Amino acid sequence: DTIQTKRGTLIQMKPSKLRVEMIPECVSFKTGRTFTVRQMDRTHTRLSRLGIFSAISMDIQQDTLAATPTLDVLIDCTFDSPLETSIEIGASYKSNNYIGPGATFSVTNKNLFGGGEQLSVALNGSYEWQTGSGSSSLLNSYEIGLNSSLAFPRLIAPKFIPRKNKNLNWTRFALNADLLNRPHYFKMAKFDASVSYDWYPSKYSSSSFTPLKFSYTKLIHTTEAFEEIIKENKAIEQSFRSQYIPQVMYSYNYSRAIDKDNTINFNVSVQEAGNIFWGIYEVCGSKGEKTLFGTPFSQFVKGSVQLVYDRRLMGSHHLVTRIATGAAHAYGNSSQVPYSEQFYVGGANSVRAFTVRSVGPGSYHVDKETANGYFDQTGTFKFEFNTEYRFPIYGPLGGALFLDAGNIWLLKDDPDRPGGKLTGSRFFKDLAVGTGCGLRFDIGMIVVRGDLGVGIHAPYETGKSGYYNMRSFGKSLAFHLAIGYPF
Repeated sequence: DTIQTKRGTLIQMKPSKLRVEMIPECVSFKTGRTFTVRQMDRTHTRLSRLGIFSAISMDIQQDTLAATPTLDVLIDCTFDSPLETSIEIGASYKSNNYIGPGATFSVTNKNLFGGGEQLSVALNGSYEWQTGSGSSSLLNSYEIGLNSSLAFPRLIAPKFIPRKNKNLNWTRFALNADLLNRPHYFKMAKFDASVSYDWYPSKYSSSSFTPLKFSYTKLIHTTEAFEEIIKENKAIEQSFRSQYIPQVMYSYNYSRAIDKDNTINFNVSVQEAGNIFWGIYEVCGSKGEKTLFGTPFSQFVKGSVQLVYDRRLMGSHHLVTRIATGAAHAYGNSSQVPYSEQFYVGGANSVRAFTVRSVGPGSYHVDKETANGYFDQTGTFKFEFNTEYRFPIYGPLGGALFLDAGNIWLLKDDPDRPGGKLTGSRFFKDLAVGTGCGLRFDIGMIVVRGDLGVGIHAPYETGKSGYYNMRSFGKSLAFHLAIGYPF
């Protein structure tokens, strides 16, 4: 099929799915304009990012019949198979002695309607059992989820939104369901649906706007032990209650190499939940706690900021510094921010001398043997500082020396978690501090990282005096194996 378009003649081999406007939208050069290699590279990049072609070639020929010197550009695109499947298998071991495998199986149609639309469906599951004395094979933990998304490589949005056509802009629709079973505590189901826009307003910046993300969490079953936990701590009870979470979110990212030695990356995100629904109910005269389909909906605001500065010292030696902070506040229809939206620190991408959720809020600490400790290690304010010296060792193998500091706090006082509220006088004392070293195996497409963290200062009482208050050197070590750089 031969079709005349504003960018040239399109020849399509039938049968095949192809939206006519898609190819001309990716071509950056025009008839009558001076041809440049930059425009050729830009066109090749746009076509590649569609993800529907297995091969793209360009042939530049001189038009000998033209009265003036002109060029003909011939672009040959070979369709890839539209269906793609993948399976990922992994294993985990957690600090609460749970160990087990996990797997994700996904199927993607990369050209659903002929315009590079991607329909993806993924089924994921994990199974864990507790090791050690006193564990029971009848009380095993599992999680299963079904995630689906439909992405369009263009903005299905009003034209007044500023955008750059040098990069692909995306409109995404998502529908997810998840079932989580923690046999010692609860069984919880979560459903969410969302629509979002991803676009590039300028050369160095990108934006993501989610005008609607609608989530619903439901506690299906709770144990007597968990009932005792939430009875003793109302904050935990409120954050785990069944509720709707209608959200609006926006994030902005700015990334730029200032020169050959300095690069910055700045990211800010804000989100709110429940305010639109609360306003509608107020206009209609509703008072007190407001519900949706008989279930309360959450109302809060949340924001986070992160700045990463990469300084090249010499050759492949880099000093990378990161500062991150965030805050969340519940009000109106909610007394607590939902548990899934609260902050936590520790782990492979945070303060690496401490395991995930083992620090905070503030100077509050629960012994590992305490049953409800796992649920308490979250907060509504977060601060982290990291600096890392990265250096090459041999070939794709590199090393790193790092220093991490951070913690979480509560913006509201909680009598059940003394020392958890944010106060200026104890801010620096409440920072968990650790150092360490690591190895990175960087083959370009993937980075495998191993970090060994050593604790320097714990914000809680350890029985030791002085700034270095770790119980012992051996107990202050934490090893993390991860994919990708921490920041």
